[in-house]
Amino acid sequence: MSLKTMPKSALPEWVEHLVAGYRLVGPRPVNGQFSFDEVHSASEMDLDYSTSILPPKKVLAPQREELVRFDRQENKAVAVFDEHPTVVFGMHTCDLHAVSLLDQAFSRGIPDQNYAVRRQNTTIVSIECLNPCTDHAFCKDMGTLSVTDNFDLHLTDLGSVYAIDIGSPKGAALLEGVEWVQEPSEQEYRRLSRVMSNKWPRFPYRLEVDITELPSLLTISYKSSLWDELGKQCLSCGMCTLVCPTCYCFDVVDDIDLSLNNGVRFRVWDSCQLDQFATVAGGHNFRGTRGARQRHRFMRKYKYQSLAPGLLGCVGCGRCASTCLVGITPVGVLNKLSQRRVGLSQSRQEALSQ
Repeated sequence: MSLKTMPKSALPEWVEHLVAGYRLVGPRPVNGQFSFDEVHSASEMDLDYSTSILPPKKVLAPQREELVRFDRQENKAVAVFDEHPTVVFGMHTCDLHAVSLLDQAFSRGIPDQNYAVRRQNTTIVSIECLNPCTDHAFCKDMGTLSVTDNFDLHLTDLGSVYAIDIGSPKGAALLEGVEWVQEPSEQEYRRLSRVMSNKWPRFPYRLEVDITELPSLLTISYKSSLWDELGKQCLSCGMCTLVCPTCYCFDVVDDIDLSLNNGVRFRVWDSCQLDQFATVAGGHNFRGTRGARQRHRFMRKYKYQSLAPGLLGCVGCGRCASTCLVGITPVGVLNKLSQRRVGLSQSRQEALSQ
């Protein structure tokens, strides 16, 4: 919509202005790491954070979310919605791409009402990543290094000021009455262009295959021996999916009080890497081995999701690689599959030439 600037020194007053009307969630330092939690001042946030333990999707799809409260004596059930106006501040570009996927996933078919209400009442202030978050990040490969839409406000650090890209009327509303917001000067436009140009070389390509080839790579690798090899490593702890910004599988549970008269139905995050996830009636588990579950995880991220919402189910944030206790990483797995495909093709060509 338009570009504005704000002195970085004005950030505390702006945050104070936002806290007066919104629940503000931002990256807060926690024991040497970072967590998206409710904050009440700019001093509680660190916008230069590397990456958060859990993705900010936990604001839109909480780890434990009440859906219905019911009363058996009154024969009444009441749907529960969180309509509190919320600002998520400092979301990285990879996580913003993940929100785009969640938006599509929760709106297809019959829209998820709880997600829709939270999303409608959430305003996103994202921030440009100028350096790789971790050694495991591969956002440049996945095309999530920058954003052009789905944010309400987008900040870029220009040194003494923030460039603020206004992406929606909701974003513009956050700047209403803020006297420090100004029109950018020609010098600031040039500085923004220079910052964006200098950013690109800092991020390495890490995949040996183009992302457009990933669906076909996974297809021909369905029976690869690599899945059994990963199964021998995997602990089935589920951490890779729990920290993933694009995973949205959940379980629904009824919590009834001791009187058996009142209760709450809520949903909690679930993981396809847990043994009981694919267990159905009769005790049959159609993904009963850890290798099969790892295969499903990669098929879902790099093939199945591209067939459904049209977006790959991975944004290259690297959280799963950082969290895995046995060193299973997306970059490592995808590069091995690519190498084995090349090796197999070479072997077939040699056999045909004999």
